[in-house]
Amino acid sequence: MKNLLTVIVMAIFVGQLNAQEYKVAKSTGRLDIREVNNVTIEGTTGNEIIFKSRDTDRDDDDRAKGLKAISASGLEDNTGFGLSVVDKGEVIEVRQLKKMDGPDVIILVPKGVSISISHNSPHGSDITIRNVEGEIEASTVHSGIYLDNPQGPLTINTVHGEIEAKLPATFKSPISLVSVHGPVDVALPVGTKANLRMGTVYGEIFVDPDFKIQVEPKNGLVRYSDKVEGKINGGGLDITLTTTHSNIYLRKK
Repeated sequence: MKNLLTVIVMAIFVGQLNAQEYKVAKSTGRLDIREVNNVTIEGTTGNEIIFKSRDTDRDDDDRAKGLKAISASGLEDNTGFGLSVVDKGEVIEVRQLKKMDGPDVIILVPKGVSISISHNSPHGSDITIRNVEGEIEASTVHSGIYLDNPQGPLTINTVHGEIEAKLPATFKSPISLVSVHGPVDVALPVGTKANLRMGTVYGEIFVDPDFKIQVEPKNGLVRYSDKVEGKINGGGLDITLTTTHSNIYLRKK
């Protein structure tokens, strides 16, 4: 038992030693993230943008000690774990130096900071964004996008990825979630007042029966098909859910 406890304590200690952070004193502006392969973004109540590395592969290269990584595009690793973070006033630019692989990063973002994130490379994991209060714009080619409790307007687009969103009881519109080949799956409080637009070309639309969609007739007819436009709870926030080759799911939270 004593040996097991020692191992656990040592593991925690090593994890604390391995943790790396880089901070930018910003509580407003826009965080512009491009081609960062492995990233999770979380909201925070602080007044700093905090970058945390969840791995230390770079520390294994003894030859690199005392040196700074650079890229052909002129980027410099000023964080110590493979990211270039440049404060340009209203915009903070975040870039990864390596085209493949790259660091596994958590970014903590204050509520006054909006987020713009784009990822086109096939080298990377899905993007997770939690408890962010500012506006979010995200565009990917291959990566899925997962949103948990976003507060601000959302403009989310992906080609091959899926989109999953768990929306809170109160948020700011418009909400636009668009995928070409992947599903769009949204959990929404059943009492939400919204103007709802849903459309798919080759898929189907699935809605929880507790959502009573009020569809306005066109030329005296109500049409239910691959495109639905209506109101829930009398209308309010603008929500658009679209996919081309997959399904749409609207479930109650």
